[in-house]
Amino acid sequence: MESKFGHIVFHSLPENQSFYDDLFVFLGWKKLYQDKNMLGVGLDDGSSLWFSTPLKNYVNDYDGPGVNHVGINTSSKAEVDETVNFLQNKGIEALFETPRHRPEFSGGEDQTYYQVMFESPDRILFEIVYIGPKQ
Repeated sequence: MESKFGHIVFHSLPENQSFYDDLFVFLGWKKLYQDKNMLGVGLDDGSSLWFSTPLKNYVNDYDGPGVNHVGINTSSKAEVDETVNFLQNKGIEALFETPRHRPEFSGGEDQTYYQVMFESPDRILFEIVYIGPKQ
């Protein structure tokens, strides 16, 4: 068998759809679909993320059972810093003392793992991260 990542569907409140639209356009993803109840964004490799209206009234807890966070890789440390500025302009705070380097995840002295973590308006935890040579 040969497989690859396909997609993830997140339930999000309709009033928060514009946040995800703005974020993923900023990150360079393509908009695949949008109506009042659903937004789909994707990459050239066919992978995609979908944000659709929830069926139940439930507050997400990323520290409970289920998905903890979604990591999005960038190609430079500067892009992580640009994301921090984007988030600040949206009133979204960085969490867990980020942005910062995480040497324990870097894979070597000449490498870095530089991240910002934040919570979306629907309490979905995201990590934007550069992993690679120190710049």
